[in-house]
Amino acid sequence: MHDLTQSRLLRWAAFFLFLESTILTLSPAVRERTWNVNYRLSHWIGYFVWLGLILIANRVIARRLPERDPYLFPAAALLSGWGLITIWRLDEGFGARQTIWLSVSILVFCLALYLPKNLNYLKNYKYLLLFGGLLITACTLLFGTNPLGFGPRLWLGCCGFYFQPSEPLKLLLVIYLTAYLADKINIRLSSGPLLIPTLVVTSLALLLLVVQRDLGTASIFISLFTIILFLATGKRRILFGAIAFLSIALFAGYFFIDIIQVRVHAWINPWNDPAGDSYQIVQSILAVANGGILGRGIGIGSPLLVPVAISDFIYAAIAEESGLIGTVGLLALIWLILGRGLIIAIRATDRFRRFLAAGIVTYLGIQSLLIIGGNLRLLPLTGVTLPFVSYGGSSLLTSFLALFILLVISNLEDNEPALLPDPKPFSILAGILAAGIAVCILATSWWAVVRAPDLLERTDNPRRSIADRFVERGKILDKNNNPINITEGESGSYKRVYLYPDLAPITGYTNPVYGQAGLEATLDEYLRGLQGNPSSLIWWDYTLYGTPPPGLDVRLSIDLPLQTRADELLGNTAGAIVLMNAQTGEILAMASHPTYDPNKLDDEGAAISQSESAPLVNRATQGLYPIGDLLSPLLMAKFGNLKPVDSEILDYYNTLGLFREPSLNMPVAPETLNPSITSMRVSPLQTSIAAALLSNHGNLPIPRIALAVNTPEQGWVVLSPDEKPGEMLPSEASNETAQHYIVEGKPYWSHMSLARDGKTTITWMIAGTVPDWSGTPLILVSALEENNVVLAEKIREAILDLAMNE
Repeated sequence: MHDLTQSRLLRWAAFFLFLESTILTLSPAVRERTWNVNYRLSHWIGYFVWLGLILIANRVIARRLPERDPYLFPAAALLSGWGLITIWRLDEGFGARQTIWLSVSILVFCLALYLPKNLNYLKNYKYLLLFGGLLITACTLLFGTNPLGFGPRLWLGCCGFYFQPSEPLKLLLVIYLTAYLADKINIRLSSGPLLIPTLVVTSLALLLLVVQRDLGTASIFISLFTIILFLATGKRRILFGAIAFLSIALFAGYFFIDIIQVRVHAWINPWNDPAGDSYQIVQSILAVANGGILGRGIGIGSPLLVPVAISDFIYAAIAEESGLIGTVGLLALIWLILGRGLIIAIRATDRFRRFLAAGIVTYLGIQSLLIIGGNLRLLPLTGVTLPFVSYGGSSLLTSFLALFILLVISNLEDNEPALLPDPKPFSILAGILAAGIAVCILATSWWAVVRAPDLLERTDNPRRSIADRFVERGKILDKNNNPINITEGESGSYKRVYLYPDLAPITGYTNPVYGQAGLEATLDEYLRGLQGNPSSLIWWDYTLYGTPPPGLDVRLSIDLPLQTRADELLGNTAGAIVLMNAQTGEILAMASHPTYDPNKLDDEGAAISQSESAPLVNRATQGLYPIGDLLSPLLMAKFGNLKPVDSEILDYYNTLGLFREPSLNMPVAPETLNPSITSMRVSPLQTSIAAALLSNHGNLPIPRIALAVNTPEQGWVVLSPDEKPGEMLPSEASNETAQHYIVEGKPYWSHMSLARDGKTTITWMIAGTVPDWSGTPLILVSALEENNVVLAEKIREAILDLAMNE
């Protein structure tokens, strides 16, 4: 019966990994949405080696341990295969190495099955085994190295292969402690027999913490000693003592060991330095968030953005591509091993085997929770491996040796379980481990479901720009469908191209290094295909491809001939121009100088962002300038020849929207709080909205720049403004004021003003068509950051003449 159950479970494990390997093979075609790709095949080596090794081990187990637990080996086999295929997916070179280590581990595992089943040799040689482990670990103090070339030197290496002695030392410590305590009956916490193991474990922990700065292994040593001693004595205060000791060690390490200080800072608030010391944990969280519930798909995510994804962050890598469902399955397999291990401990035939099984469960459980908790920001990063899953030969070999011991203890045959006087310590241990697994599931759900939408919108999330390389972004067009910003290339190498770079302060950019700005940011949902497409299409593309559907084109109100003329007139002069349809609020031209070329951001981005001339700022919507007597025509239209008090003027300006953020889907100046007449500042956009009432019979327009989006089902859909135009003044008063400021011989009115901004003179100009103009009512505003009335007049005449004759 045991053989049948184990064989059936292994067949399901083989099928699962076969399915995963097949999906990984096809992933390039899915990602690039074409069959003409180079398919991934190398990982099949790992799969078939795993399959052969598992078949051999299954036969040996069936022959040597007929009454063993039938669930342990299938769970461990699936975890090791899952980790192996994941490592092949992340790095083929390390995948090949892990395949070799898996072969060594399972062959050693099979050979160990021919050792005596009573395990007395472990008990009899506990001192020798521990001394050997300590000796090898001590060698790292002299001959230690690090495969990365930096960081703690915890490995011994030769010929490209590395071995971490602290991994088997954990298992040897479990063997030593359980063998030592198994013979001690009615142990008292103050008794002399506890002095030796206490000194050994404490010395080991402090040595690892201080000399090698290995917080993870030190924490595991203390946890192992605490749990095993708790199981042997049943004294709960031991657990609280261990928590206090670990807290003190962490506190001391924070002040005296730099790497611990860095990890604590990254744990407490990773968002303070997401591109520096917190990069690992931030990218790990983003990977989990990107995975969502179903995952991006095997081979389709971007887990390599997380440093050391093959080892320390393999949980995050699996979460990104397998989603919450995959991680719950992974945690369920870990709990299956832990739960069955505790059952084996309770049913063990003597105290030594009972403590040994429970100690191994503690070792596997604590190490799993430490690294998964670090990936999820539940705990500081410790750098330990995930048993059976992470890359690392010493960890994999130790995990299979631990599995061997559990299987041997579970092979009861005709022996009866030993008497268990007090099962409560084992129940408490089970509760601690189960609670840890549950918290990991909840934390994964938090990042993958609750926080995912906000996290994935972060501009420092590189997965957005990676997706942009595989999915065509929508075009930004002018009112006549002439292209402004487009995407060129093919799947896998799409690149954003800016055909009219002078408009960059307005249209902005989308860049893998500098994020997004301007309309590229505010219209991103449409341009990336996340809004405007049917929800079923978005769901399908995310499920199948792990990316959004192709983006949608957006039509602006910008008229490129008028825009070109405005940019030519501004030239090298700092300032802004806004030309608006005074009735509909459509912005026909918006210029902000100095400008920049977003096509050159990769090379010049740093210099552009630090330039004192602030070319990234859209002066038309974000620039705030003192007004002088700029608004005199508006005051005349409202109050006539009366002299209003300041409070009346401020109330009037407030109704005109001069203190509010304009309702426009692009970056604008913030709301003005506690305004005053003397310190009042406005943007050219706010001025154009307010001044439009003189050319629109006293009505304020709602500004618009994004007019329509081209959807796959309905074609061009108008993007209607949220607000409605409002009447601010009687048409007679506004029309009379416009006639008062009319330019002689021209069908438009105008007013100019000079204002001081520190040492700089601001030259304002507002102009608009007369109320009885039969064509499109227009409003034009310019703000020049110099005393240049001549240029202001030239801008007025050139742009209005061109616009009114179109």
